[in-house]
Amino acid sequence: MEEQELIPHLFRTEYRKIVSVLSRHFGFDQIETAVDIASDTFLTASEIWGLNGIPPNPTAWLYAVAKNKAKNHLHRNLIYENKIVPELQNTYSEIHPDEIDLSPQNINDSQLQMMFAICHPSISTEAQIGLSLRILCGFGIEEIADAFLTNKETINKRLFRAKEKLRLEKITIELPHLSELDDRLETVLRTIYLLFNEGYYSLSQNQTLRKDLCLEAMRLCYMLVENKSTNKPQVNALLSLMCFHASRFEARVDKNGELILYEDQDISLWDSDLIRKGEYFLNCSASGNKISKYHMEAAIAYWHTQKNDTIEKWENILQLYNQLLQIEYSPVAALNRTYALSKANSKEEAIVEAIKLNLTDYPFYFTLLGELYTGIDTKKANQNFQKALALAKTHMDKNAIQKKIEKL
Repeated sequence: MEEQELIPHLFRTEYRKIVSVLSRHFGFDQIETAVDIASDTFLTASEIWGLNGIPPNPTAWLYAVAKNKAKNHLHRNLIYENKIVPELQNTYSEIHPDEIDLSPQNINDSQLQMMFAICHPSISTEAQIGLSLRILCGFGIEEIADAFLTNKETINKRLFRAKEKLRLEKITIELPHLSELDDRLETVLRTIYLLFNEGYYSLSQNQTLRKDLCLEAMRLCYMLVENKSTNKPQVNALLSLMCFHASRFEARVDKNGELILYEDQDISLWDSDLIRKGEYFLNCSASGNKISKYHMEAAIAYWHTQKNDTIEKWENILQLYNQLLQIEYSPVAALNRTYALSKANSKEEAIVEAIKLNLTDYPFYFTLLGELYTGIDTKKANQNFQKALALAKTHMDKNAIQKKIEKL
């Protein structure tokens, strides 16, 4: 791999590890220092590797440089404190680079603990996702701004306020006590779930699907599964859900990036390995005495990976949607239920239920009504597709709807 390709790749995989370990070592109030050291490490790599070539072990090189930069920072602080407050002199023992532990175990522990610190209920959901993208996923400010359909200045302010809030609240970078773990875990899972959803149907960069966001969400969830304290049924259910959805990535958009509806997908493009992984994690989730919304959604996603288009399949999906809506009502889930209703029972029955939802500011509401009216009332199908076209937010969605109008 060439240097111009390797550094961005390593930034995506190693930046977050260095930031998490340094933040845990320095404390949350020094998170900006951790970010600066990690960023400066990659800047140094870019300069030196450009002159001398790529070292034999680039990752180890980055870790060694990050350790030394952290050591230098700590030495400078120690000298400053000793000059300002002489009585502090000799309070600290000599600082060695080895005190910055970049072993695989500490890297995993640090990232996991940072996840819980970032996903703290004292800051907004948007801030939790933004900080997760920045610190845990290594996304740049511009990428985060694209994900939120806003500008870099807004993101910088949002992240600054969130970090200040966490600092003032004296949030520590550690796993919560067992008595608090489940409540805090719900916040972490919600953040991962929303991150995956942002990638699964993205309005940013004019893309329908952003696999990078989805894969980062899956990576974070897998970290939870790997840890004994957080390997809970609902965590496995969420990972199962994401595996099932990810299995249909290649069939979900065409070569132009336009969305392909479920019934039009080429099932030969579905990833059977991811489907098997989804089934494995779904089985792992079948313990305990509590069923979460992630269990229901994972089961629905499982049935969507079954290739036979039978009444039994859609009846199962319909019943699962009924249970999901009892656990946690969502207008989007209610809308998806009407599609299952049309397949299990009839389009006419689904139309009656869909009209009751009255989701007039949601483009997919009118797209679904257009689909349901197709073959029943061409005029109403066209009217609904036209409404969907007016509300569509991406170029790809507009093209897909326009094709449906032309087919009418």
